[in-house]
Amino acid sequence: MCGIAGRILNAPGKVGADLVELMDAQEHRGADSTGFAVWGVPRDDGYIVRAIGFDRTRMAADLEDFRAILKQHGSDFIEDPTWDNDRSKHYSVRMIIRDPADMAEWVRAADEICTRLEMQSVGRSLEIIKDTGGAYAVADKHGVRDMIGTHGLGHARLATESDVRPNASHPFWARPFPDVAIVHNGQITDYYTWRNRLTRQGYRFLTYNDSELIAVWVSDRMKQGLSMEQALTRSIDEIDGVFTFMIGTPETIGFAKDRFAMKPLVVVNELGRIAAATEEQAVRRVVLDEDCDIINYDGPCQFGTWGVGNRRAAA
Repeated sequence: MCGIAGRILNAPGKVGADLVELMDAQEHRGADSTGFAVWGVPRDDGYIVRAIGFDRTRMAADLEDFRAILKQHGSDFIEDPTWDNDRSKHYSVRMIIRDPADMAEWVRAADEICTRLEMQSVGRSLEIIKDTGGAYAVADKHGVRDMIGTHGLGHARLATESDVRPNASHPFWARPFPDVAIVHNGQITDYYTWRNRLTRQGYRFLTYNDSELIAVWVSDRMKQGLSMEQALTRSIDEIDGVFTFMIGTPETIGFAKDRFAMKPLVVVNELGRIAAATEEQAVRRVVLDEDCDIINYDGPCQFGTWGVGNRRAAA
């Protein structure tokens, strides 16, 4: 079921607010959890880390242990961490850190405490916010409407084969690749085959959600020298299942649909401002121009990319 969405603006703006409307319009497709990936104005140095902790009573100890791992890898907090003030057992924390000496090695070490504090995203500009509940509830709790950026992704989840905890929700970070995230509607039928192959290559998966695998699969292909479009094409031929997914980087959002074309996607390009969603009525929440053409990607084996324009804030 699930609903996905993507949004690109011509310059940094309230992309978070647009994503909230796109996902509220599709809440009927999955109200177990809602998530957002927002690419803001990129930092020149340092990384933004978004993480979920699973026991609020242990938050101080968790953050101290996380900081110790940072220091072991040549990093530290640039600013004091901030967190939500909700009364739920789990907590969401935002951190700004100095560049680790080796990103992959640091991620591997930090993941050793992932049962207590799990990183949801790492990036110069990417921030992933996800939680149980509908779009408005998640947005109110985490201030998503106020997030400024050039582009982003959204997801409304109907949990089927994995649990409903916030960390099993979309979007997924392409661990350990900074600034890459994915949203996905569908099911990967050769999930364990690819998971085992990628695990043998040294990648680590923290959930059994098949969408987490696609993010790493595409990123690994790009690491090997493929362009995003080439990696998307390969995904259609090499991954079995029914799927439509969108993957974002600081420069691009791309999409791919499987050979059966069972999962819809509609897109409007309004002079470089892109809105994409599983349903047209969702796109109409943020694109009010009735004369804009809607492209319905309803055929098999379709893929494409949209470039992102000006990433810098206006002077």
